[in-house]
Amino acid sequence: MITRRGVLALGATAAASVILPRPSIASVATPRMLKFYNTHTGESLSTTYWADGVYIPDALRDVKKLLRDHRSGDEHHIDVRLLDLLSELCHKLDTHEPYHVISGYRSPKTNSLLARASHGVAKRSLHMVGEAIDIRVPGRDLSRVHKAALSLRRGGVGYYPASDFVHVDVGRVRQWGPKHEA
Repeated sequence: MITRRGVLALGATAAASVILPRPSIASVATPRMLKFYNTHTGESLSTTYWADGVYIPDALRDVKKLLRDHRSGDEHHIDVRLLDLLSELCHKLDTHEPYHVISGYRSPKTNSLLARASHGVAKRSLHMVGEAIDIRVPGRDLSRVHKAALSLRRGGVGYYPASDFVHVDVGRVRQWGPKHEA
């Protein structure tokens, strides 16, 4: 027996399927993997952090440990949006090389120390909340990494060619650093 409530529910479901965005089959089915090499500790990690539509807690713990503040040993949750950005950047750069991590999470104490020593460190850095990372990619020119990160328009991108790294974060879209030749 068809009820009025059943008809309304069916209509709402049909409307939602037309209005709401649906991920592509490929994005749902393809596991997301990242590789890291921490330049300060010498530690490496290759992990699948998302599969079958869910983030994998053990993998997220491993990422948190590898991206810890190497000065203090403090760990902090790493925002999964940052991991997704890095995954997308790997695809954009067409690489399977590990990200060389210059700086992941920074404790407030470490960030304050660095900010006093350098004008290039933000006092309210997104590194302190697990939303930023400084990287380089073996086999990819730094200006190419910078250009690819900018093209994603997923957050902030800082370009530091003199220090040989690119900063990416999941804050508001913005950019800084010297101009680079395209």
